[in-house]
Amino acid sequence: MKTEIETIRGETPGLSYELIVHRLTGSDPEAPGVYIQSALHADERPGVAAMHFLIPMLESAERQGRLRGSVTLVPHANPIGAAQHLFGTHMGRFSGATRINFNRDFPVPDVDGNRALEGASAATFAELRLKSRLLELADDCPIVLDLHCDDEGVQYLYIPEVLWPEMADLAACLDAEAALLWDKGSDRAFEEAAFEQIRARAANADLSGHCVTTVELRGQADVDAASARKDAEGLFRFLQLRGVVSAEDTQVPSLRSDFVGKPIRYVDMIHAPAGGTILYHAKPGDRVEAGALIAEIITDPGVRDGAVEIHAPQAGYVLTRRSRRFIRMGDDLFKIIGENASVESYEGALED
Repeated sequence: MKTEIETIRGETPGLSYELIVHRLTGSDPEAPGVYIQSALHADERPGVAAMHFLIPMLESAERQGRLRGSVTLVPHANPIGAAQHLFGTHMGRFSGATRINFNRDFPVPDVDGNRALEGASAATFAELRLKSRLLELADDCPIVLDLHCDDEGVQYLYIPEVLWPEMADLAACLDAEAALLWDKGSDRAFEEAAFEQIRARAANADLSGHCVTTVELRGQADVDAASARKDAEGLFRFLQLRGVVSAEDTQVPSLRSDFVGKPIRYVDMIHAPAGGTILYHAKPGDRVEAGALIAEIITDPGVRDGAVEIHAPQAGYVLTRRSRRFIRMGDDLFKIIGENASVESYEGALED
């Protein structure tokens, strides 16, 4: 494995950021190339922990001559966000300079596959350089994995609908409890821009064998050795199934849930109708019935009618919930995938 440290220049003299890139070279140029990054939202750590166990597994395969496809790994994909702290609190989801989500407004390639920095967004030049470089590193790789996590949540994925059900092998290897299929994006997240790159290169060619996804590795606090090792083993198993790493056993594991492979429009985003203290009655992984009490928000403690009840809009499965217990009116509380389409019919980003 070769490690490169690239420099992302900042906007003022003396300011720069380091992007660490690991490269492993496969033995078969016909085998699929792979790009994996984590911590694009710099305060999301489960993907970094998974990389800690995955990288030695790939190094071992490379030494033993079992690595067929080349692999590029970026464990800390956002050094800009990693440097953001306010009064001792790490703030890695949004840019402190522009308030833009770090996983939004990636430069979209033109018909020739080129990425234009100017006019892509209101981001700083350092952010645009970083986003453009991440897309360059992923370019020409049919397998692109962006490792994220939620506040509190189960294991789930976002997948382009056209790549389903072929990508069910990744969901099975990661023991995912849900996979949300999107048809068209509107926020230019990394996954969307990477998929646009692939389609621009492929023109009207067959997209079989391709895999582009955002992987949500449970919640922010789910960072421990057992979970990280399981995630790494699942990713390694997937790379074996896709022919990136030689393997004798190519049997695909079974899918875990009937919510794996649901359109994103089946997701209900539950927003806080009032501000206050949250008392949850449902947690990620719970199945809920229509009308079930899932949370209360205490607005006036101890006072009659001093709490606002929140009920499930339909029967479904709780994917995520907000981790903090003090909420503002309008904030996201739950993400629930239902048995029917949501009345809001999401197609783009589910949250900011």
